[in-house]
Amino acid sequence: MTAHHDPRVPPGELCVLRPLLDRWARETPDRVYVITPEGREWSFAAVRDVVIRTAHALRKLGVQQGDHVLTWLPNGMDALRVWFALNYLGAVYVPINTAYRGRILEHVVRNSDAKLMILHAGLVPRLGEIDRAKLEQAVIIGRSDASVPGVAVHSADALESDGTDPPVLERPIEPWDSYAIIYTSGTTGPSKGVMSSYMHLYASMASQELFPYLTRDDRWIINLPLFHVGATLFVYAMLMRGGSIVIIERFESDRFWDVVRRTRVTVGQLLGVMAQFLLKRPPAADDRDHTLRHMLMVPLPDDATVFAERFGVTYYTLFNMTETSIPVASGPNPRGTGTCGKARGGAQLRLVDEHDCEVPVGSVGEMVVRTDAPWSMSHGYYKNPEATAAAWRNGWFHTGDAFRADGDGNYIFVDRIKDAIRRRGENVSSFEVEKEICAFPPVKEAAVIAVRSELTEDEVMAVVAPVPGQSVDPLELTRFLKGRLPYFMVPRYVRVVPELPKTPTAKIQKTELRQDGVTADTWDRETEPSIVLKGERLDATSSERAT
Repeated sequence: MTAHHDPRVPPGELCVLRPLLDRWARETPDRVYVITPEGREWSFAAVRDVVIRTAHALRKLGVQQGDHVLTWLPNGMDALRVWFALNYLGAVYVPINTAYRGRILEHVVRNSDAKLMILHAGLVPRLGEIDRAKLEQAVIIGRSDASVPGVAVHSADALESDGTDPPVLERPIEPWDSYAIIYTSGTTGPSKGVMSSYMHLYASMASQELFPYLTRDDRWIINLPLFHVGATLFVYAMLMRGGSIVIIERFESDRFWDVVRRTRVTVGQLLGVMAQFLLKRPPAADDRDHTLRHMLMVPLPDDATVFAERFGVTYYTLFNMTETSIPVASGPNPRGTGTCGKARGGAQLRLVDEHDCEVPVGSVGEMVVRTDAPWSMSHGYYKNPEATAAAWRNGWFHTGDAFRADGDGNYIFVDRIKDAIRRRGENVSSFEVEKEICAFPPVKEAAVIAVRSELTEDEVMAVVAPVPGQSVDPLELTRFLKGRLPYFMVPRYVRVVPELPKTPTAKIQKTELRQDGVTADTWDRETEPSIVLKGERLDATSSERAT
């Protein structure tokens, strides 16, 4: 690896995936790194073996160092080994949300510049419905006899090889190289590809200041999807420490504690409404009969203390985005609605007004961030220099989130400034939803806003105006959107109005719509039993076996 003399940037051996995996397979070959919900264990040596074999197979498919490769897979060993094998080759991992479809999926495929995709068999029909841009090959995991026009289709056997020696690299993989491009919802445009380096991962997860409770003897339950930075970070956190992870396909409240007990999980993360779902289950005599010691809750729920008392855990919270490296984190058992914690060492924070001028302590302002170490945040949006420049104006990354700070340096989340919505852990782009709503012929114009959920975070609401002489049926609109949007983007609420409120320059006044919120004439999808929206279950069946 390239020698450098900046003490803020660690050597590649401490942050790059390939030497990290090699190190643990060499020093602790039999130590368990991955456990499946069924209790199947993969040692560091076994993971490295399967990663090397997969890397050789990817090389035969034409993958070179620096290439972008799309993965469209549910949680499981296939998703993990493909990610690790791509990085082992020095290629860039580009995961896709398994709920994506239609034009949102098409945009990601086109923007990524990828020539190869590895996907689950159940997702093949969606791929066949879109323009596949530069895509030349697809490896399908699972039984499928489907074809994709213009794309050479391979079975999962294409990811198998007899290679046992590490593939030769064109050059060393450096801390500043991209390990992934992760797509996050846009606000005034389509989803943006967040470029992330190995140093970005390291800055997020290596700090003992941020995670003093996390050691190599801990086991983290990965219950968020691997296309989500909330999962990616903690897979890597345990790899850096030589600890272990349990990967489950999805969070299910009725199975969560059983998996924790069976796999002896010690640390976990609950996002959005997950804590409420667990609390709503009837109290049981074995509520504290488990190995879990620490729980990260984002955002911090109002009843966090109730959760901690009932289940006997210590809880923490933080603020992060795909673009940042956990600039704010709390100590144990914080209190207060919206509390996120204090700035970590190496992260500089300011709260500013619309002109980037700092606001007084106690006043609300947009959080802007920068870090001391180079490459310790995202290095931009792929093929989107305009969005990169806008986010990084005046030398600070603009989060689009409003906070206030108290005299002790605690940061309290207040609201979102940017026109984005967060529903149950998923970012929702109002722009992308509005675009699909306006494709419904009776709709003249639409505005999509966030409204308060009875659980946590936001619900999606659409306010639409019909084409003159026509009417909009909310039920028919929802059925139309169901086939064009990920399930979590389909609005729960639809309000039909004659005209949307406008400024003198003809811009839609969303502030006025947000103030109105859910009105008496608003249609609620939850009252319509014929519409059921939920994530599609994809069976994660691994085609590789540990040795």
